[in-house]
Amino acid sequence: MKISRLLATLGIIGTGHGASAEELIVNSYGGPYEDIIRERIIAPFEHQFGVTVIYDAVGSASQDYAKIKATAGRPGFDVVVMTAAQSLDGCRDGLLEPLTPDAVSNIAALDPNVRAMAGECGAVHELQYLSLVWRKDKLPVAPTSWSALLDDGLKGRVILPTFQNVMAAYLVEVMSVSHGGDLLDDIGPGFEATAKLAKHSIGFEQASAVMENYIKDGRAWAMPFWNGRAQLLMDSGIPIDYVRPKEGTVPLIATLNVPKGSENKDLALKFVNFWLEKTSQEAWVTGYKVGSARPDIDVPDDVRARQITTEADLKALLLPDLTELSKRLPEWGARWEREVVTQAR
Repeated sequence: MKISRLLATLGIIGTGHGASAEELIVNSYGGPYEDIIRERIIAPFEHQFGVTVIYDAVGSASQDYAKIKATAGRPGFDVVVMTAAQSLDGCRDGLLEPLTPDAVSNIAALDPNVRAMAGECGAVHELQYLSLVWRKDKLPVAPTSWSALLDDGLKGRVILPTFQNVMAAYLVEVMSVSHGGDLLDDIGPGFEATAKLAKHSIGFEQASAVMENYIKDGRAWAMPFWNGRAQLLMDSGIPIDYVRPKEGTVPLIATLNVPKGSENKDLALKFVNFWLEKTSQEAWVTGYKVGSARPDIDVPDDVRARQITTEADLKALLLPDLTELSKRLPEWGARWEREVVTQAR
């Protein structure tokens, strides 16, 4: 266990025992993500501001927000990486600090439509998107449409998420748009298409890490999947590729958030602003192979070809109202179990 985690567990770092003015506690993810954030963001920030960042790689976005909620906005960390869904919930609950252009000047450089998706408490520092992933050694022709998942040649070769993974709701939405419906109100075509897809799927898995095992070992030849994780699979040598289908896709919006009870709020806001700097966004996009809500960044052509980096890319995204979507998830979840899961092989 890292020293910072041990101290947090013992209560030495937390409410009433916060970091000194020279330290900032940042909660985010481990694995390859941790290596890249340390190199591309944390080290340059420490150098520029002469501070120490304590990196706390504990918990998922939903777990982190649960901790913020349980501690009334004093979770023991100053900055946290979550998603737009938690940003909206935290603002509504009064547990996150509003991040206005006055407090975080670089927020003004973000695409306004994407920025609005996260609400006033979320700083969008990264965009992934729901992509269509396929095995290059199994499919002779690269798919370009979400409808390719319904091809007879993929019967028994598609793995789907459970509805506990937000990927499922996004899949219904993109299938709806692909078949004449929309993102929220006329969603019937999406459920009808996904039900057909379930008929020749292998089954359902909740965790993205488990889903990717199916494509790794060849049990699945295609699947919906976050493009950032797909890129990691490609980089590891798995013979897969991924695409933004022609009908469009829904982004997974990652946010930086500052809990209301952050004990080093001024430094936390500086860190958020630093990550949104043009040069920092360029470093992050090229290092982690994700997209940005800043359309003015300059990145290599091979990165730009796959990631959301331009104004045209941003305008082409399908952007559901996440607040309205959250209200419909219980109904959609029941419908998924009733209409989609029952059709599985």
